[in-house]
Amino acid sequence: MTATWPERYAASLMNTFGPPKLVLTRGEGAHVWDEDDREYVDLLGGIAVNALGHGHPALVEAVTDQLKTLGHVSNFFATRPQIELAEKLLDLLSVVEEGAQRPSRSPGKVFFSNSGTEANEAAFKLTRRTGRTHVVVAEGSFHGRTMGALALTSKEAYRAPFEPLPGDVTFVPYGDSEALAAAVTDETAAVLLEPLQGEAGVNVPPAGYLARAREITTEHGALLWFDEIQTGIARTGAWFAHAESGVTPDVITLAKGLGGGIPIGATIALGAAGDLLEPGNHGTTFGGNPVATAAALAVLHVIEKDDLLERTNAIGERLRDGLAADPRVTEVRGKGLLIGLDLSADASADVTAAALELGFIINNPTPNRIRLAPPLVLTDDDVESFLSAWPAILDRAGVEPPS
Repeated sequence: MTATWPERYAASLMNTFGPPKLVLTRGEGAHVWDEDDREYVDLLGGIAVNALGHGHPALVEAVTDQLKTLGHVSNFFATRPQIELAEKLLDLLSVVEEGAQRPSRSPGKVFFSNSGTEANEAAFKLTRRTGRTHVVVAEGSFHGRTMGALALTSKEAYRAPFEPLPGDVTFVPYGDSEALAAAVTDETAAVLLEPLQGEAGVNVPPAGYLARAREITTEHGALLWFDEIQTGIARTGAWFAHAESGVTPDVITLAKGLGGGIPIGATIALGAAGDLLEPGNHGTTFGGNPVATAAALAVLHVIEKDDLLERTNAIGERLRDGLAADPRVTEVRGKGLLIGLDLSADASADVTAAALELGFIINNPTPNRIRLAPPLVLTDDDVESFLSAWPAILDRAGVEPPS
Protein backbone atom coordinates (compact mmCIF):
# COMPACT_ATOMS: atom_id res chain seq x y z
CA MET A 1 0.00 0.00 0.00
CA THR A 2 1.26 3.48 -0.87
CA ALA A 3 1.79 5.68 2.18
CA THR A 4 -0.22 8.90 2.41
CA TRP A 5 1.44 12.31 2.71
CA PRO A 6 0.55 12.54 6.46
CA GLU A 7 2.05 9.08 7.01
CA ARG A 8 5.20 10.07 5.15
CA TYR A 9 5.35 13.28 7.25
CA ALA A 10 5.08 11.31 10.49
CA ALA A 11 7.78 8.89 9.36
CA SER A 12 10.28 11.48 8.22
CA LEU A 13 9.89 14.74 10.20
CA MET A 14 10.57 15.36 13.88
CA ASN A 15 7.40 15.52 15.92
CA THR A 16 7.85 19.08 17.16
CA PHE A 17 4.49 20.42 16.02
CA GLY A 18 2.19 17.40 16.35
CA PRO A 19 0.28 16.02 13.36
CA PRO A 20 -0.31 18.63 10.62
CA LYS A 21 -3.95 19.57 10.09
CA LEU A 22 -3.66 19.46 6.31
CA VAL A 23 -1.19 18.95 3.51
CA LEU A 24 -1.47 22.13 1.44
CA THR A 25 -0.45 22.22 -2.19
CA ARG A 26 -1.09 25.76 -3.49
CA GLY A 27 -2.41 29.18 -2.62
CA GLU A 28 -3.71 32.35 -4.21
CA GLY A 29 -4.56 35.56 -2.37
CA ALA A 30 -6.14 34.62 0.93
CA HIS A 31 -7.09 31.13 -0.26
CA VAL A 32 -5.23 27.80 -0.09
CA TRP A 33 -5.97 24.32 -1.44
CA ASP A 34 -5.20 20.93 0.08
CA GLU A 35 -4.00 17.73 -1.58
CA ASP A 36 -7.62 16.84 -2.40
CA ASP A 37 -8.02 20.25 -4.07
CA ARG A 38 -10.37 21.45 -1.34
CA GLU A 39 -10.35 25.23 -0.91
CA TYR A 40 -9.97 27.14 2.37
CA VAL A 41 -10.02 30.82 3.32
CA ASP A 42 -6.77 31.44 5.17
CA LEU A 43 -7.58 33.62 8.19
CA LEU A 44 -4.27 32.87 9.92
CA GLY A 45 -1.84 33.92 7.17
CA GLY A 46 0.95 31.59 8.27
CA ILE A 47 0.62 33.18 11.75
CA ALA A 48 0.70 36.78 10.54
CA VAL A 49 3.43 36.10 7.96
CA ASN A 50 1.66 36.14 4.59
CA ALA A 51 0.95 39.87 4.52
CA LEU A 52 0.30 39.82 0.76
CA GLY A 53 -1.38 36.43 0.79
CA HIS A 54 -0.21 33.61 -1.43
CA GLY A 55 1.46 34.00 -4.81
CA HIS A 56 1.34 37.81 -4.95
CA PRO A 57 2.77 38.84 -8.35
CA ALA A 58 4.94 41.65 -6.93
CA LEU A 59 6.57 39.34 -4.40
CA VAL A 60 7.09 36.58 -6.96
CA GLU A 61 8.64 39.07 -9.41
CA ALA A 62 10.95 40.60 -6.80
CA VAL A 63 12.27 37.23 -5.62
CA THR A 64 12.62 35.87 -9.15
CA ASP A 65 14.42 38.93 -10.49
CA GLN A 66 16.78 39.13 -7.52
CA LEU A 67 17.62 35.42 -7.63
CA LYS A 68 18.37 35.72 -11.34
CA THR A 69 20.65 38.68 -10.62
CA LEU A 70 22.44 37.97 -7.34
CA GLY A 71 21.26 35.33 -4.88
CA HIS A 72 23.74 35.31 -2.02
CA VAL A 73 27.06 37.00 -1.30
CA SER A 74 27.90 36.46 2.43
CA ASN A 75 28.32 39.34 4.83
CA PHE A 76 31.83 40.09 3.61
CA PHE A 77 29.94 42.10 0.99
CA ALA A 78 26.91 44.37 0.85
CA THR A 79 24.04 44.48 -1.64
CA ARG A 80 21.70 47.26 -2.72
CA PRO A 81 18.46 45.61 -1.48
CA GLN A 82 20.02 45.14 1.98
CA ILE A 83 20.98 48.82 2.26
CA GLU A 84 17.70 50.05 0.75
CA LEU A 85 15.62 47.96 3.15
CA ALA A 86 17.53 49.22 6.20
CA GLU A 87 17.02 52.80 5.02
CA LYS A 88 13.33 52.18 4.32
CA LEU A 89 12.70 50.73 7.78
CA LEU A 90 14.39 53.71 9.41
CA ASP A 91 12.28 56.01 7.20
CA LEU A 92 9.11 54.27 8.36
CA LEU A 93 10.16 54.86 11.96
CA SER A 94 10.78 58.53 11.29
CA VAL A 95 9.15 61.16 13.42
CA VAL A 96 8.23 64.67 12.38
CA GLU A 97 10.30 67.01 14.47
CA GLU A 98 8.57 70.16 15.59
CA GLY A 99 8.92 72.81 12.91
CA ALA A 100 10.49 70.45 10.41
CA GLN A 101 9.25 70.60 6.83
CA ARG A 102 9.34 66.85 6.38
CA PRO A 103 10.01 63.77 8.48
CA SER A 104 13.64 63.20 9.35
CA ARG A 105 15.02 59.69 9.22
CA SER A 106 15.33 58.11 12.65
CA PRO A 107 19.03 57.78 13.54
CA GLY A 108 19.65 54.10 14.04
CA LYS A 109 21.12 50.87 12.69
CA VAL A 110 19.58 47.61 11.47
CA PHE A 111 20.78 44.01 11.80
CA PHE A 112 19.10 41.49 9.49
CA SER A 113 18.59 37.84 10.38
CA ASN A 114 16.30 35.02 9.24
CA SER A 115 13.43 34.94 11.72
CA GLY A 116 11.78 36.56 14.71
CA THR A 117 13.56 34.49 17.29
CA GLU A 118 16.90 35.38 15.69
CA ALA A 119 15.95 39.06 15.70
CA ASN A 120 15.30 38.75 19.43
CA GLU A 121 18.55 36.83 19.99
CA ALA A 122 20.46 39.71 18.42
CA ALA A 123 18.55 42.23 20.54
CA PHE A 124 19.16 40.17 23.70
CA LYS A 125 22.89 40.17 23.02
CA LEU A 126 22.74 43.89 22.31
CA THR A 127 21.27 44.50 25.78
CA ARG A 128 24.26 42.69 27.33
CA ARG A 129 26.53 45.28 25.73
CA THR A 130 25.14 47.84 28.19
CA GLY A 131 27.18 46.04 30.86
CA ARG A 132 23.97 44.96 32.60
CA THR A 133 22.20 41.60 32.45
CA HIS A 134 18.77 42.08 34.06
CA VAL A 135 15.78 42.08 31.66
CA VAL A 136 12.15 42.69 32.61
CA VAL A 137 9.53 40.95 30.46
CA ALA A 138 5.74 40.69 30.58
CA GLU A 139 3.79 37.61 31.58
CA GLY A 140 1.99 36.09 28.60
CA SER A 141 4.82 37.11 26.31
CA PHE A 142 6.15 35.07 23.40
CA HIS A 143 9.55 36.02 21.98
CA GLY A 144 10.77 32.83 20.31
CA ARG A 145 12.08 29.33 20.97
CA THR A 146 15.86 29.57 20.64
CA MET A 147 17.56 29.40 24.04
CA GLY A 148 18.03 33.14 24.52
CA ALA A 149 14.61 34.13 23.20
CA LEU A 150 13.04 31.28 25.16
CA ALA A 151 14.48 32.73 28.37
CA LEU A 152 12.37 35.82 27.61
CA THR A 153 9.19 33.85 26.82
CA SER A 154 6.91 33.37 29.80
CA LYS A 155 4.95 30.21 28.93
CA GLU A 156 6.00 27.50 31.37
CA ALA A 157 5.28 24.63 28.96
CA TYR A 158 7.76 26.05 26.45
CA ARG A 159 10.46 26.81 29.03
CA ALA A 160 10.47 23.93 31.49
CA PRO A 161 11.94 21.15 29.26
CA PHE A 162 15.01 23.27 28.53
CA GLU A 163 15.87 24.90 31.84
CA PRO A 164 18.23 26.23 33.03
CA LEU A 165 17.91 29.08 30.54
CA PRO A 166 19.93 32.31 30.46
CA GLY A 167 18.90 33.97 33.72
CA ASP A 168 18.39 37.37 35.32
CA VAL A 169 14.93 37.74 33.81
CA THR A 170 11.95 39.09 35.78
CA PHE A 171 8.37 38.56 34.58
CA VAL A 172 5.67 41.08 35.50
CA PRO A 173 1.93 41.22 34.70
CA TYR A 174 1.28 42.69 31.23
CA GLY A 175 -0.26 46.14 31.37
CA ASP A 176 0.56 46.70 35.06
CA SER A 177 2.63 49.89 35.20
CA GLU A 178 3.13 49.69 38.97
CA ALA A 179 4.53 46.16 38.75
CA LEU A 180 6.83 47.28 35.95
CA ALA A 181 8.08 50.26 37.98
CA ALA A 182 8.76 47.99 40.94
CA ALA A 183 10.75 45.49 38.87
CA VAL A 184 13.05 47.90 37.01
CA THR A 185 16.20 49.04 38.81
CA ASP A 186 19.45 50.80 37.97
CA GLU A 187 20.82 47.32 37.19
CA THR A 188 18.19 46.62 34.51
CA ALA A 189 19.53 46.36 30.98
CA ALA A 190 16.18 46.42 29.18
CA VAL A 191 12.42 46.16 29.38
CA LEU A 192 10.94 43.97 26.63
CA LEU A 193 7.26 44.38 25.68
CA GLU A 194 4.92 43.51 22.83
CA PRO A 195 2.72 46.54 21.96
CA LEU A 196 -0.08 43.94 21.67
CA GLN A 197 0.45 40.37 22.86
CA GLY A 198 -0.29 37.93 20.02
CA GLU A 199 0.49 34.42 21.31
CA ALA A 200 -1.50 35.02 24.49
CA GLY A 201 -4.66 35.61 22.47
CA VAL A 202 -4.25 39.26 21.39
CA ASN A 203 -4.03 41.30 24.58
CA VAL A 204 -4.17 45.08 24.29
CA PRO A 205 -2.48 47.03 27.13
CA PRO A 206 -4.24 49.92 28.87
CA ALA A 207 -3.78 53.42 27.47
CA GLY A 208 -0.54 55.02 28.61
CA TYR A 209 1.22 51.74 29.43
CA LEU A 210 3.90 52.03 26.76
CA ALA A 211 4.52 55.69 27.61
CA ARG A 212 4.91 54.79 31.28
CA ALA A 213 7.36 52.04 30.28
CA ARG A 214 9.38 54.70 28.45
CA GLU A 215 9.43 56.89 31.56
CA ILE A 216 10.50 54.02 33.81
CA THR A 217 13.31 52.84 31.54
CA THR A 218 14.61 56.36 30.99
CA GLU A 219 14.63 56.99 34.74
CA HIS A 220 16.82 53.93 35.31
CA GLY A 221 18.99 54.14 32.20
CA ALA A 222 17.55 50.92 30.78
CA LEU A 223 16.72 50.17 27.14
CA LEU A 224 13.10 49.99 26.03
CA TRP A 225 12.69 47.15 23.55
CA PHE A 226 9.46 46.54 21.59
CA ASP A 227 8.89 43.13 20.02
CA GLU A 228 6.88 43.97 16.87
CA ILE A 229 7.51 40.62 15.23
CA GLN A 230 3.80 39.83 15.05
CA THR A 231 2.36 43.37 15.24
CA GLY A 232 4.67 45.20 12.82
CA ILE A 233 4.46 45.89 9.05
CA ALA A 234 0.82 47.02 8.86
CA ARG A 235 -0.63 44.08 10.79
CA THR A 236 -2.50 46.40 13.18
CA GLY A 237 -3.34 49.04 10.58
CA ALA A 238 -0.13 51.02 11.21
CA TRP A 239 3.43 50.31 10.18
CA PHE A 240 4.22 49.66 13.85
CA ALA A 241 1.70 48.96 16.59
CA HIS A 242 3.50 51.23 19.06
CA ALA A 243 3.16 54.25 16.73
CA GLU A 244 -0.01 55.66 18.26
CA SER A 245 1.60 55.64 21.72
CA GLY A 246 3.99 58.39 20.61
CA VAL A 247 6.81 56.47 22.29
CA THR A 248 10.25 56.10 20.72
CA PRO A 249 11.84 52.84 21.90
CA ASP A 250 15.55 52.02 21.82
CA VAL A 251 15.16 48.64 20.11
CA ILE A 252 12.50 47.15 17.81
CA THR A 253 12.44 43.60 16.49
CA LEU A 254 10.60 42.59 13.31
CA ALA A 255 9.99 39.46 11.23
CA LYS A 256 6.81 37.61 10.13
CA GLY A 257 5.03 40.02 7.75
CA LEU A 258 8.23 41.77 6.72
CA GLY A 259 9.15 39.14 4.12
CA GLY A 260 5.61 38.14 3.17
CA GLY A 261 6.61 34.47 3.43
CA ILE A 262 10.31 34.77 2.67
CA PRO A 263 12.30 34.26 5.92
CA ILE A 264 13.74 37.48 7.33
CA GLY A 265 14.13 39.14 10.73
CA ALA A 266 15.29 42.63 11.62
CA THR A 267 16.71 44.12 14.81
CA ILE A 268 16.48 47.90 14.74
CA ALA A 269 18.37 49.90 17.36
CA LEU A 270 17.70 53.63 17.52
CA GLY A 271 19.98 56.39 18.73
CA ALA A 272 23.00 55.34 20.77
CA ALA A 273 21.71 51.76 21.00
CA GLY A 274 22.55 51.41 17.32
CA ASP A 275 26.26 51.38 18.13
CA LEU A 276 26.22 48.85 20.99
CA LEU A 277 27.07 45.86 18.78
CA GLU A 278 30.56 46.02 17.30
CA PRO A 279 32.39 43.91 14.71
CA GLY A 280 32.69 40.35 15.95
CA ASN A 281 29.87 40.64 18.51
CA HIS A 282 27.25 38.91 16.36
CA GLY A 283 26.73 37.42 12.91
CA THR A 284 24.61 35.36 10.55
CA THR A 285 25.27 33.56 7.28
CA PHE A 286 21.98 34.25 5.51
CA GLY A 287 20.74 37.39 7.30
CA GLY A 288 20.40 40.33 4.93
CA ASN A 289 20.42 38.00 1.97
CA PRO A 290 19.61 40.01 -1.19
CA VAL A 291 16.67 37.76 -2.07
CA ALA A 292 15.05 38.14 1.35
CA THR A 293 15.64 41.89 1.48
CA ALA A 294 14.31 42.34 -2.07
CA ALA A 295 11.19 40.44 -1.00
CA ALA A 296 10.74 42.71 2.02
CA LEU A 297 11.11 45.81 -0.13
CA ALA A 298 8.38 44.45 -2.42
CA VAL A 299 6.08 43.86 0.56
CA LEU A 300 6.57 47.41 1.81
CA HIS A 301 6.03 48.83 -1.68
CA VAL A 302 2.73 46.96 -2.17
CA ILE A 303 1.43 48.01 1.25
CA GLU A 304 2.11 51.64 0.32
CA LYS A 305 0.89 51.43 -3.29
CA ASP A 306 -2.35 49.60 -2.45
CA ASP A 307 -3.02 51.61 0.73
CA LEU A 308 -3.24 48.42 2.81
CA LEU A 309 -2.93 50.35 6.07
CA GLU A 310 -6.36 51.89 5.58
CA ARG A 311 -7.81 48.67 4.21
CA THR A 312 -6.47 46.67 7.16
CA ASN A 313 -8.25 49.00 9.56
CA ALA A 314 -11.53 48.87 7.61
CA ILE A 315 -11.62 45.09 7.24
CA GLY A 316 -10.48 44.54 10.81
CA GLU A 317 -13.33 46.69 12.13
CA ARG A 318 -15.86 44.80 9.98
CA LEU A 319 -14.57 41.45 11.25
CA ARG A 320 -14.55 42.49 14.90
CA ASP A 321 -18.08 43.93 14.71
CA GLY A 322 -19.42 40.88 12.89
CA LEU A 323 -17.85 38.37 15.28
CA ALA A 324 -19.00 40.29 18.36
CA ALA A 325 -22.61 40.15 17.15
CA ASP A 326 -22.90 36.50 18.23
CA PRO A 327 -23.67 36.23 21.98
CA ARG A 328 -21.36 33.23 22.25
CA VAL A 329 -18.45 35.64 21.72
CA THR A 330 -17.90 37.34 25.06
CA GLU A 331 -15.08 39.71 24.07
CA VAL A 332 -13.31 40.83 20.90
CA ARG A 333 -9.88 42.50 21.07
CA GLY A 334 -7.14 43.68 18.77
CA LYS A 335 -6.38 46.21 16.08
CA GLY A 336 -6.37 46.01 12.30
CA LEU A 337 -6.12 42.38 11.24
CA LEU A 338 -4.72 40.99 14.49
CA ILE A 339 -7.90 39.91 16.23
CA GLY A 340 -8.49 37.89 19.38
CA LEU A 341 -11.84 36.82 20.74
CA ASP A 342 -13.08 35.01 23.82
CA LEU A 343 -15.73 32.30 23.66
CA SER A 344 -18.38 31.56 26.26
CA ALA A 345 -16.83 28.10 26.77
CA ASP A 346 -13.43 26.42 26.65
CA ALA A 347 -14.12 25.14 23.15
CA SER A 348 -11.56 26.90 20.97
CA ALA A 349 -10.07 23.61 19.70
CA ASP A 350 -13.53 22.39 18.65
CA VAL A 351 -14.29 25.75 17.02
CA THR A 352 -11.02 25.66 15.08
CA ALA A 353 -11.80 22.12 13.89
CA ALA A 354 -15.35 23.07 12.91
CA ALA A 355 -14.08 26.08 10.99
CA LEU A 356 -11.66 23.88 9.09
CA GLU A 357 -14.45 21.49 8.19
CA LEU A 358 -16.39 24.44 6.74
CA GLY A 359 -13.39 25.78 4.81
CA PHE A 360 -11.81 28.38 7.12
CA ILE A 361 -8.36 28.33 8.76
CA ILE A 362 -8.29 29.99 12.21
CA ASN A 363 -6.16 29.53 15.35
CA ASN A 364 -6.83 28.67 19.02
CA PRO A 365 -3.98 30.02 21.21
CA THR A 366 -5.76 29.22 24.51
CA PRO A 367 -8.69 26.95 25.48
CA ASN A 368 -11.28 29.73 25.15
CA ARG A 369 -9.58 32.13 22.72
CA ILE A 370 -9.51 32.37 18.94
CA ARG A 371 -6.87 34.35 17.01
CA LEU A 372 -7.20 35.70 13.48
CA ALA A 373 -4.27 37.15 11.50
CA PRO A 374 -5.34 36.91 7.84
CA PRO A 375 -3.46 38.31 4.84
CA LEU A 376 -3.86 42.06 4.43
CA VAL A 377 -5.28 41.38 0.94
CA LEU A 378 -8.33 39.60 2.39
CA THR A 379 -11.30 40.54 0.20
CA ASP A 380 -14.72 41.82 1.26
CA ASP A 381 -16.23 38.57 -0.05
CA ASP A 382 -13.83 36.57 2.17
CA VAL A 383 -14.90 38.61 5.20
CA GLU A 384 -18.60 38.19 4.51
CA SER A 385 -18.30 34.45 3.81
CA PHE A 386 -16.57 33.90 7.15
CA LEU A 387 -19.04 36.03 9.10
CA SER A 388 -21.93 34.21 7.41
CA ALA A 389 -20.44 30.84 8.41
CA TRP A 390 -19.49 31.90 11.96
CA PRO A 391 -22.79 30.95 13.69
CA ALA A 392 -22.74 27.54 12.01
CA ILE A 393 -19.12 27.04 13.12
CA LEU A 394 -20.08 27.71 16.74
CA ASP A 395 -23.15 25.46 16.39
CA ARG A 396 -21.05 22.62 15.02
CA ALA A 397 -18.56 23.04 17.90
CA GLY A 398 -21.41 22.90 20.43
CA VAL A 399 -20.78 26.34 21.91
CA GLU A 400 -23.71 27.59 23.99
CA PRO A 401 -24.50 31.22 24.91
CA PRO A 402 -23.44 32.28 28.41
CA SER A 403 -26.11 31.59 31.03
